[in-house]
Amino acid sequence: MNRIRTDVLSSTPMAEPPLNSESTLRFAVTSLNRIRRHHERAQYDRASVYAILDRGLVAHVAFIDDGRPIVIPMAYGRDGDRLFLHGARKGRFSTATAGEPVSIAVTLVDGLVVARTAFDSSMNYRAVVIHGRAIELEDEAERLHGLRCVTEHALPGRWDEIRPPTEQELKATVVLAVEIEAAAAKVRNGGVVHGKASEDDRAWAGVIPISSTVGTPVPDSEVPTDLSVPASVARLSGAA
Repeated sequence: MNRIRTDVLSSTPMAEPPLNSESTLRFAVTSLNRIRRHHERAQYDRASVYAILDRGLVAHVAFIDDGRPIVIPMAYGRDGDRLFLHGARKGRFSTATAGEPVSIAVTLVDGLVVARTAFDSSMNYRAVVIHGRAIELEDEAERLHGLRCVTEHALPGRWDEIRPPTEQELKATVVLAVEIEAAAAKVRNGGVVHGKASEDDRAWAGVIPISSTVGTPVPDSEVPTDLSVPASVARLSGAA
């Protein structure tokens, strides 16, 4: 079985743009990314956008295929102002998006805001929507770097613990880079914002916090019993 050489892989951390001007600190606000509803919750600075992207695990990618809007949940990775996505070469996402504009959303839900009315009920959340153009990567080094970013995003350190992709696996995979042309974050936190309610309304109101936790790793049935949990898994699960 042929394996792709590993000397082209980059082990450098995700690069951030130089913070030496307003244009590098924040994304420009345009008609494309301007938050219109509850604009006071909008955040356009790169630090806020990146923090949400780096915490999320699933991106919902929107694109047009055969004249219809399509949304697909996908794994992703980030390096600076680029997001990396990958898919099967013959898949609809891979064939429809290369060279085309896409919109990508990542959302973290932190709580249910339970008001005395359905109208005033809400959620506490951190959400990002980015806009860019999906470009298929052809260079071997760039493709491997993109795949590494996707792998390391979910499980930092995992790439170096497993074998490199084979030539056959790479031929069957399309790696796309999306340069972030515009982006905005929207964040809501806090309690209930009460609207109009009748004086005798005694319905309960409050916030139900929501958090994600990592459980104890469950080894596959084919894993030898004398093989210990790898460092990447141990760090994430707290099993170290």
